[in-house]
Amino acid sequence: MNGRKVELLAPAGNMEKFFTAMHFGADAVYMAGKEFGLRAFSGNFTLDEIAFCADYAHNLGKKVYITVNIYGKNDDLKRLPEYISALKKAKADAVLVSDPGIFSLVREVEPDLPVHISTQANSTNVNTVKFWSKLGAERVVLARELSLEEIREIATETQGTVDIEAFVHGAMCISMSGRCLLSNYLTNRDGNRGECVQACRWEYQINEVNRPNEVLTVGEDSRGTYFLNSKDMNLLEHIDKLIDAGIDSLKIEGRMKSPFYVATVVNAYRRAIDAFYADKDNYKPDPVLLKELELTSHRQYTTGFYFGDYDRQCYETSKPKQIGVFIASVLDCDGEYITVEQRNRFKIGDTLQILSADDNFGKEFVIEEMTDLDGNVVEDAKNVQQKLKIKCPYKLSKYDILRK
Repeated sequence: MNGRKVELLAPAGNMEKFFTAMHFGADAVYMAGKEFGLRAFSGNFTLDEIAFCADYAHNLGKKVYITVNIYGKNDDLKRLPEYISALKKAKADAVLVSDPGIFSLVREVEPDLPVHISTQANSTNVNTVKFWSKLGAERVVLARELSLEEIREIATETQGTVDIEAFVHGAMCISMSGRCLLSNYLTNRDGNRGECVQACRWEYQINEVNRPNEVLTVGEDSRGTYFLNSKDMNLLEHIDKLIDAGIDSLKIEGRMKSPFYVATVVNAYRRAIDAFYADKDNYKPDPVLLKELELTSHRQYTTGFYFGDYDRQCYETSKPKQIGVFIASVLDCDGEYITVEQRNRFKIGDTLQILSADDNFGKEFVIEEMTDLDGNVVEDAKNVQQKLKIKCPYKLSKYDILRK
């Protein structure tokens, strides 16, 4: 274990998710500009927004990393130098790349801009990590296909020369390090250029060529079989083992997920990490936090490749489940009243639970008074994203969340 406190790295797919990640305790976020990232259908950020986010984060002692992790083509290389320089000017803390050509371009155009090697680069061994370190990379995001002991060996042999980052929560790809052609092959939308349609999540059946009318299922489920569909990673229960293995940054997947997902997952991991450092010798996973991760959208959970088990595929359905309901986002608190933005229907008499970064976490209250911003009484909040004032017995903060 190194001497630094592990970094909690959260996804930021748009401005709301950025503020949410900051509020609930992320030490850093990763995001993309409008081009060159692997989540083209996320909201993403203009250069001015990146500069704003970097300044906002730096004032909190936090960091912003920008993904430039497509596999580039010749036309991309012509446009990238100006973009890389603009990221440096915006004070991005690092760029994530996977393509060696883009890596060399960044080093040439802005040699002082830190570079992190994306998980897409498929780094699975000590020599690969040392290779990138010698070329000037400050961090390597390891492939998801590694066991905890393999990660420990890499971290031990490279300690002090390069940071080690690893995914610990969220969706996993069916293909090695996410380098998949299935989306491109079936829909002409290239997952290696940020346009993946998640074709691996689709329902598939097979038939024998000489029996075209006899559809065969690959498993026993009569509805079909999602034999390419991976479970979601969840390592919250093993925070102590991850830190002890020497990982420098624990990464949460989910730039396409909701602000409710970002808030719930970041909050749980933040609290678990802090609890570990508060009492390392007696640390035990908090059952309350483990239950938190059931509330937000997820497929069945797995520990991935970390501990050698093979229970990583969802064979019943590709649809995620979510127990908790995102009711409203807190915009302001004024005395006994909070101003919120509605996300799902609720009404007078409902009991709401608070998702907060402070001691209000988990507290509940019954809605007794509710009005619109003009003071008109509202009995039933059913207008999408309506702004409302609610009497609340707790002093909440902007970006806190109300849920059922």
